[in-house]
Amino acid sequence: MEIRVLRYFLEIARQGSMTSAAKILHISQPALSKQIKDLEDELGQTFFIRGNRSVSLTEEGQILLKRAEEIVELVDNTTDELKNIDDLIGGEIHFVCAESHLMSYMASKFKKFKEKYPLFKYNIISGDRWVTYNNLERGLADFGVVVEIPRLDRYSYIELPGVDTWGAVMPYDHPLAAKEEIRVSDLYGYDIICSRQSVEEDIPRWCGKRIDKLNFAGYTSLAYNGSVFVQNGLGIMLTFDHLIQPCAENGLVFRPLYPRLENKSYFIWNRYREFSPIAKRFLKEYSCECCHKRHST
Repeated sequence: MEIRVLRYFLEIARQGSMTSAAKILHISQPALSKQIKDLEDELGQTFFIRGNRSVSLTEEGQILLKRAEEIVELVDNTTDELKNIDDLIGGEIHFVCAESHLMSYMASKFKKFKEKYPLFKYNIISGDRWVTYNNLERGLADFGVVVEIPRLDRYSYIELPGVDTWGAVMPYDHPLAAKEEIRVSDLYGYDIICSRQSVEEDIPRWCGKRIDKLNFAGYTSLAYNGSVFVQNGLGIMLTFDHLIQPCAENGLVFRPLYPRLENKSYFIWNRYREFSPIAKRFLKEYSCECCHKRHST
């Protein structure tokens, strides 16, 4: 199984057409079809359902798609690391993070680093705790930001300055919009939208056993997507402040929770990972700058 053929496979999956993929790859359509047929014969599976004008993935093709994306990304990352091993002015850092206004702090650190290494690039992935740890464990990300103290068996961390404050996002004409703060009992009888992680870890800290009286109607890992559902009358969203900017255009308001509910955020890395030169340099410079806040075991 060659990397080149996996790239062919991925392009066909993206285009949904052998002909379109062949044009992009600058290869003849018969030659491309043969490469894919050889791959299917090699692995003993059929990856595409072939129609007159298009192709679609089989169940086996869906499995290969996921693995091929990971393999190609790892190969590309390794190639970049080796190319830049003797030249620290370039390279790419892969960063996976939770939604938080504290990312503005990390952005300032990236800006400072880029001023020193102008060819440095970064790839940002947004996700919850599971996405973050999954990418870090599989070597698809160098660093992450989580809104919980990380697992100390494998991870070191630096606590970010500041906190995220929880609140409720709702339409400006919602009955609860007249309140300055939202208490647990205020939410009884209303549909609530939030992340699954918050239901398991954060909201119980605020409402305790009364969580059983709340109706969680939907879940989202991205605040913007949740806000669209709020705009369409599907519920009240519990989320961090500053992620949604209430304004006349979106017709939304933010009301803080009472008692106050806050989260700290942590910059984390797998202490057993072998970093690329540019990632190693970023960690060294950032750690030195924040050495008085760094924790590890």
